[in-house]
Amino acid sequence: MAIAGTTAAEIAGSVRDQVASGALAPRAMLPPVRALAAELGVNRNTVALAYRRLVEAGVAETRGRGGTVISAVPQLAREGVGVGGGSVDLASGNPDPELLPDILAAARSGHYRQPLYGMPAVDEELAAWASADFAEDIEQPFRTLVAHGAVDATERLLNAHLTRGDMVAVEDPCFLASIGTLRLNGYKSAPVQVDGAGMRPDALRAALEGGARAVVCTPRAHNPTGASLTEERAAELRTVLADHPQVLVIEDDHFSAVSARPYHRITPATTARWALVRSVSKFLGPDLRLALIAADAESATRLEARLSVGTTWVSRLLQHAAHELLVDPGVQELHEKARAAYAHRSSLLIQRLHTHGIEVPDRPDGLNIWVELDVDSRSVVQALAERGWAVRPGHLFVRDPSAHQGAIRITSSTITEPKAEAFASELAAVIADLRPVP
Repeated sequence: MAIAGTTAAEIAGSVRDQVASGALAPRAMLPPVRALAAELGVNRNTVALAYRRLVEAGVAETRGRGGTVISAVPQLAREGVGVGGGSVDLASGNPDPELLPDILAAARSGHYRQPLYGMPAVDEELAAWASADFAEDIEQPFRTLVAHGAVDATERLLNAHLTRGDMVAVEDPCFLASIGTLRLNGYKSAPVQVDGAGMRPDALRAALEGGARAVVCTPRAHNPTGASLTEERAAELRTVLADHPQVLVIEDDHFSAVSARPYHRITPATTARWALVRSVSKFLGPDLRLALIAADAESATRLEARLSVGTTWVSRLLQHAAHELLVDPGVQELHEKARAAYAHRSSLLIQRLHTHGIEVPDRPDGLNIWVELDVDSRSVVQALAERGWAVRPGHLFVRDPSAHQGAIRITSSTITEPKAEAFASELAAVIADLRPVP
């Protein structure tokens, strides 16, 4: 079936019909604008507008001089995959299971009551705890909501305020799930370079002046680098954002309860639309799909409409379990233990790398460390895999795969002293083998 129509709407509709029927497969090339215009007997601007509407709807994508093609489902890198066989897992980005509490026991404790349709979407006790926790860091008015994890919260907040094609400023390198969220929803990314103190103010300013309508920032334990904002850097970022009060600001404080660094807020008082998101997966367990959100009233109202008690609310059983865990003194002690353990293990690995001539200039927080090397990371990852070690190459965490070609991310959450020494020795040997002979 040939593409038909005499208006932009008709031409775009014809293409969409063919995609739906399978006549046009993913990655199929659409005719050049000039050629299709001549075939249909319409102005080239009519076809160009039709193609633009297809791109805006996510049906097609432009490749510059490569033309316009039908979109395919993006192939996205994910956490916790790709580690198999007998490899030592320094790649998954997972917390240490020994430092996570018993979720099932928490679900059975307390006074859980089966909710019915029409009941409040947020557990009252959890909301009260979260509001008190957020109030320690937020001076302006806010409302508290619950989403199905930080990725869900971020996606819903972006969708509540933006449209396909809008630009979002994100860290470079960036959390894998953030990259996936932007690509799947048709947003453009504006990479903001990160150093040891977090997002660079000059890079954020450039992204905002380039048209970014939202910012997603990790204030501490940034994944993959482990960077945390200093008080001075946060103040600099607030100054930059104060000049753009219309921009949505989302702070993803995913490591809050077990971070070794203080939280420093980047959202200025002048920002109209903002949210602080604190998920619990890193310290209560990845299967507890829940994130607490503090947001301005308008953002909360929009988010609430997408998490209605009628259809899409977060399980009240999960909320009950989370509250029981968060107020349990034993779990709070476990968090203190986890905070010290993760900081120690990260430092241990960095020290062992240093003894083998591999430098990590900053002291990261979180579950991972980021190492810049002077050899190709893909070759390093492959060579380490052959020696029984799994790490992740840096190019997965950036929009441009040609960037950070010498970087690797190493998960340090379960490292031991013998493993740290063995790994550092193996990595040094791999690097030496890959360096060109002088």
